[in-house]
Amino acid sequence: MTVVLGRSLNGLKERNQLTDNQTGFGADTSLVKCTLQGSPRQPAFSTDGDFVIGGAFFHHYQIETVINNYTTKPEIPRCKGSFSARALRFSRTMIFAIEEINNSTKLLPGIRLGYQIFDTCTSVLIGTQVASQLLNGQDTVFYKVNNCSKSGEVIAAVGDSESTSSISISRIFGPFKIPLVSYFATCACLSDKKQFPTFFRTIPSDRYQADALAKLVKHFGWTWIGAVHSDSDYGNNGIASFLETALREGICVEYVESFCWTDPRNKIRTVADAIRRSTAIVVVAFAAEGDMRVLLEELNRQPPPPRQWIGSEGWITDSLLMSFSFCVGAIGVAIQQSVIPDLRNFLLDLSPSEVAASSVLTEFWEDAFNCSLTKTAVVNKTECDGTEDIKALKSPYTETSQLRVTNMVYKAVYAIAHAIHNAVCQKTNTTSQCHKHMHLEAKQIFTELKKVNFSQNGYHLSFDANGDPVAFYDLVNWQQTDNGVTELVTVGYYDASLPKGQEFHVKRNLTWMNGGKQVPMSVCSKSCPPGTRKVLQKGKPICCYDCIPCPEGEISNITDSLDCVPCHREFWPNAENNACFPKPVEFLSYKEILSTILAALSICGACLAIIIAVIFFRHRTTPIVRANNSELSFLLLFSLTLCFLCSLTFIGAPSEWSCMLRHTAFGITFVLCISCVLGKTIVVLMAFKATLPDSNAMKWFGPTQQRITVVSFTFIQVIICTVWLVVSPPFPMKNLTTYKEKIILECALGSVFGFWAVLGYIGLLAVFCFVLAVLARKLPDNFNEAKLITFSMLIFCAVWVTFIPAYVSSPGKSTVAVEIFAILASSFGLILCIFVPKCFIILFQPEKNIKKYLMKKKNLKLTRKVAE
Repeated sequence: MTVVLGRSLNGLKERNQLTDNQTGFGADTSLVKCTLQGSPRQPAFSTDGDFVIGGAFFHHYQIETVINNYTTKPEIPRCKGSFSARALRFSRTMIFAIEEINNSTKLLPGIRLGYQIFDTCTSVLIGTQVASQLLNGQDTVFYKVNNCSKSGEVIAAVGDSESTSSISISRIFGPFKIPLVSYFATCACLSDKKQFPTFFRTIPSDRYQADALAKLVKHFGWTWIGAVHSDSDYGNNGIASFLETALREGICVEYVESFCWTDPRNKIRTVADAIRRSTAIVVVAFAAEGDMRVLLEELNRQPPPPRQWIGSEGWITDSLLMSFSFCVGAIGVAIQQSVIPDLRNFLLDLSPSEVAASSVLTEFWEDAFNCSLTKTAVVNKTECDGTEDIKALKSPYTETSQLRVTNMVYKAVYAIAHAIHNAVCQKTNTTSQCHKHMHLEAKQIFTELKKVNFSQNGYHLSFDANGDPVAFYDLVNWQQTDNGVTELVTVGYYDASLPKGQEFHVKRNLTWMNGGKQVPMSVCSKSCPPGTRKVLQKGKPICCYDCIPCPEGEISNITDSLDCVPCHREFWPNAENNACFPKPVEFLSYKEILSTILAALSICGACLAIIIAVIFFRHRTTPIVRANNSELSFLLLFSLTLCFLCSLTFIGAPSEWSCMLRHTAFGITFVLCISCVLGKTIVVLMAFKATLPDSNAMKWFGPTQQRITVVSFTFIQVIICTVWLVVSPPFPMKNLTTYKEKIILECALGSVFGFWAVLGYIGLLAVFCFVLAVLARKLPDNFNEAKLITFSMLIFCAVWVTFIPAYVSSPGKSTVAVEIFAILASSFGLILCIFVPKCFIILFQPEKNIKKYLMKKKNLKLTRKVAE
């Protein structure tokens, strides 16, 4: 069929004027005759009125395939195939709303609205023809001054349900400013006012639906999903918006399959097989009800493994689809449920004559009751007369318990009615005066629609700048009753007007796939627990990964961490690598067994020195004490006591005072000790020389000189320690480098040069003393301590020579233990080698502790010396 559009063709006027002159109608050139080329498409329902509203609904899913031979005029495409009782409910709801408005005394009083409702058959071709016919009317020939169009024929239209068809109709209506108010076209593309300036809708845009579905998937922790969608503007644009939002939410898609109910079965089977063999448990279906019916029928031939279906509003509320038992537990977003008073009574009020007068109602009746209203015999169908009980009929047409899309149709009609009311009615003090003979153009309705703001049956409606309403969805769930019937249950809602993060709410328990009560898991890889991090698998989406433990010293304290973070220098991970705890602080504590042993040895050594001093003091008049320089002996015992006690300063937590005290006390006391030993060695040498004839050696190294020697050597060490403390003293520090997992609390040397200067000076005196002792070891016994000093200094030097590599290589508290051991070993070496033999004679061999015995040995040895 060809329709001539006078509004859109400037050259049509001249051509028609020529035709008028040739046919005798050219007397008045301003009078133009327009001819419709072909037969007009008859509306499914129509009635006259002061102002006519168009309607586009699909009552059928298919059209007849016509092969044109290009020799005869093409016939009008006819609808065939499955009849949509649900779409019939939508179109009848439009009629109900118009009649309700016509009977209203508040809205458009005194004005009667008419309607022309067409079946678009889910076809873009037929939708385009319907749009053209709504523009031009149905008369085969009509006259109009200077214009071939009847501008007042249709001033607005409701429809269509599909986005693709709505796009085509809106493109035709746009240039003529005729508004199209859709009740079910959700494609976000229709919000583009540059392409579709006169498009409005009472249903939210798919942009909000895509956000809601993605947040729904994210809410239940699903990150690995499959996606199928209708190969239409609705499905393609909707799934594109969903995938964009899903990507932001960290959701991965295993497969994306498109299909259409008109596709060959092989294509539908391919989509079904992708669902069957996938590893994703969750399937998001952004599809229209007709497409989903074909897909579910194919899946029903060989039901797939359990799948959790997530549905768009295009199919999730379709009661016919709920017959597929393997979809029990499906959840999705749906248009807000509503109640329309008296609508059910209107839908059920179908008289036999009314059914017989309408080909659409006749087809519905025959399809619903599986009978034939005509007398022509039909296979597998009985004859019916129109008196069947429609109230007992279970059909989408009579299902009014959950009016969702139906309410969108209802609100669309009322939106147009309010726009007409605002254009032709003037409000007085108490009533509204409406002018039904007023010349009303479609662009006036378009202008008024932008401003409508009303509430009907408790539901508010207004349009934003894009012609969209505020987005609000019910969250619905397919739940199975005890008798095995699947029913639709509202379990929550999504409100896009709420603040971000608060839009989504679940108020009731849900039923999951196979009627389960636990949320199914659909992930490519299980979540990485704290203490591990994610490593993506090569060539796979970001949701497919391996979990590897955090490296040493690092933790992750959240699930699915991308990176591990290092602990602070003073902290260390626990065994699970999910928390940082303070590193254990290590030092030589008194609570340790080693410290107890070393402290006991230190105190025992100090007590031994004191006991020896007491023994020497009580026997100070005996020859063995007097012959061994008692003054230096007491001073040496005093210094050894200090040496033993100074080792205690190395035990316990280091502090500023203990760090400075332990090294300086050790250095000074040991120098004092070595100075005394050195003095005793020199005394032995001088004493031997004093026994020689004409020798006055002791005159030059008497008690005064001995004291000066000890003080001088010790004072040098005091100066070294003082300079060390002033320039860069030792200080407590936390050693974080020796061990990664613990802190060594130790004394830093401050000046390394100062530390080695103190040790070096001690070593220098020790070596000097050792050399002198070796030289004096063969002197007569009665004068000689040199052998004992030699052994003691040999032990002393050996200890401190081995101390250096042990000190450098020992880690942590072992360093302190080695230093204490060196102090105790060298101190015990001195006290045992020098004083214990003398104490043994004093206590256990007193007969040898007499002058006669000592002098006798002296004369004997001198005689031997002279003889030699």
